[in-house]
Amino acid sequence: MGSRADASRRWLARFSLPAIATLVLLPFLWKLDGQSHADWQQLIGRFHPLAVHLPIGMLLLIPLLEIRGLSHPALREAAGFILGLSVLATLGTVALGYLLAYGSGTTGVTVTYHMWGGISLAIGVLVCFLIRPGWVAGEFPLGYPISLACVLLLLLWTCHQGGSLTHGENYLTEWLPDELKTWAGIKNEPVKEQLVADSFYALQIRPILDANCYSCHSQTKVKGGLRLDSYARLMRGGRSGAVIVPGRPDQSSLFKRITLPPDDKKFMPSDGKPPLKPEQIAWIKAWIAAGASDAATTVAGVTLRRKPVSLRPVGDYSGLANQIAELEKTQSISLVPVSRNSGDGLILQTISGGRKFNDAQLAQLAKFGPYIVEAKLGHTSVTDACFDTLATFTNLRALHLEDTAITGQGLAKLNSLSQLTYLNLTGTKVTGASVAVLASMKNLEHVYLYNTAAQPAAPPAKGTPKL
Repeated sequence: MGSRADASRRWLARFSLPAIATLVLLPFLWKLDGQSHADWQQLIGRFHPLAVHLPIGMLLLIPLLEIRGLSHPALREAAGFILGLSVLATLGTVALGYLLAYGSGTTGVTVTYHMWGGISLAIGVLVCFLIRPGWVAGEFPLGYPISLACVLLLLLWTCHQGGSLTHGENYLTEWLPDELKTWAGIKNEPVKEQLVADSFYALQIRPILDANCYSCHSQTKVKGGLRLDSYARLMRGGRSGAVIVPGRPDQSSLFKRITLPPDDKKFMPSDGKPPLKPEQIAWIKAWIAAGASDAATTVAGVTLRRKPVSLRPVGDYSGLANQIAELEKTQSISLVPVSRNSGDGLILQTISGGRKFNDAQLAQLAKFGPYIVEAKLGHTSVTDACFDTLATFTNLRALHLEDTAITGQGLAKLNSLSQLTYLNLTGTKVTGASVAVLASMKNLEHVYLYNTAAQPAAPPAKGTPKL
């Protein structure tokens, strides 16, 4: 039994150096270029999220066996066996993950961090395997325990990057105490964009991209090298070149892909999201044909069902700058200026607070309410009680409540917000009874009810908000 185990260790030891070299060179030999590759790569790579749990479980078990093995030698031998299996499992998981990213053309900061985290983790597990026999023999009393501890820390960081790809940037750090966040230097910076507040792009195009495209084409996750979370990045395009050709919708790949049949593998939006509404497609086409400007307030050939709301200045909030800065430190929220002109208002960002942000904290922002024109409360813990506070945000134009506990009770309190044109209730608990309330809000132009009980089965009748 012992000789077979020794032979296995020697084989893995000879295998380790070529494996480490391959891991380091992998991103340079097959660079993540943002281009989709062979379908078989994506097919095999999609087993990565399933396979990744195997090495995680093994690596967490090893230190427990090593500690218990101090008094039970059989468990120490089991720890060595599981470490050897962990080497193979980690290498296989890295290979699957790389096939998934390379095959699908997915890139981005978080993808890169996750990739190098997985590669470093595999190398760390190999190092632990190589030095463990010496530790067992008493030659390296600290080398193996320190290396194993580093592997576990690296495992935590790599898992955080993987979770961020599917659950958001603050997946594992959302509930960390603020003191630990400060110590670790964790701060989620919102995407800041200077918008022309009353432009057709800001009022019509950007909300469509926000609701349908940002999950795959933003800072966290970048498919095809394409980010759409700002006008500059939208116009820059992706790895395949520009996706918007001003004046030529027929040559703009973004327009081509949103008009493909939904069963086409290049159709956008992807991942099972519903197609854009015909009027949204028409707006994008007309906007591109008119030059795809971020400043133009009208677009030839587009007549909205309602006269757009005349946007009013919110007033000068510069005197509150110190109070805003202090608030951002204590509440883990951000009040981002829409533009350099203070009269254009503020955007409330809650990404740093996440689920810890609730109705009580929102109520503390009432003083700044008249200056807030966009409130991003999605993925927080606000409830229907938030409508009492939001009703005082008299200049609110866009409200994000996706993935919250909202049921729709109290929605009518938003009727007083004459500037409100965008409302995102995706993934909430609103019911069909909310539709009548929303229809009474005559200024609404964009209402999103995807994945709710109120999701309409057919396009709404003319003269009602576009749900």
